[in-house]
Amino acid sequence: MSDKIEQEAKFYIRDLVALEKRLAALGATLVQPRTLEKNLRFDTADRRLSATFQALRLRQDRVCRLTYKGASDPHAQVSARRELEVEVSDIETTAAILEALGFEISVRYEKYRAAYRMGDVEVSLDEMPFGSFCEIEGPDPASIERAAGELGLDWKARSKLSYLVLFADLKRSLGLDVSDLTFEAFDQLQISARDLGLSAADTDS
Repeated sequence: MSDKIEQEAKFYIRDLVALEKRLAALGATLVQPRTLEKNLRFDTADRRLSATFQALRLRQDRVCRLTYKGASDPHAQVSARRELEVEVSDIETTAAILEALGFEISVRYEKYRAAYRMGDVEVSLDEMPFGSFCEIEGPDPASIERAAGELGLDWKARSKLSYLVLFADLKRSLGLDVSDLTFEAFDQLQISARDLGLSAADTDS
């Protein structure tokens, strides 16, 4: 089990291939090749967890993990929240246990992720149904900002919002009748950074 304070910032990216080449040029180490993630977000029937900015997630990629995330600090430079995570052996059985305890699936979401280690930070390249992103996670805001600068990313373009908050905001702003953040659901949709309320961080690519 891991228990830590997760500190990260995400950036909307126009050219993920160019960013990956920059990571290679900087000597970053690949720690996870491009992998499809399937995520189940659980909540109570009255959505108590989301109302208090907590998260209970079950994720399947190369392994299966159950994760709890506490509320983030709204005054921090980056997203900073407590994260408890444990590896589990079976996604279906774990989901059944959570449902037996009264939790229910509130949303399903997918992404492709490749992850790199660069010094004391982890850099994830994410392909979401609504666009491409880079997430930088580190021990403190200074290390995250430094890595963003080395990657040529505009620090002012960072976002502290989770993908599901971006999804909820997008649905409201565009009036989308989409329940899950999956590639199939977004297959016929063209979403821009402006639609998400973001600016591209890779301005030099």
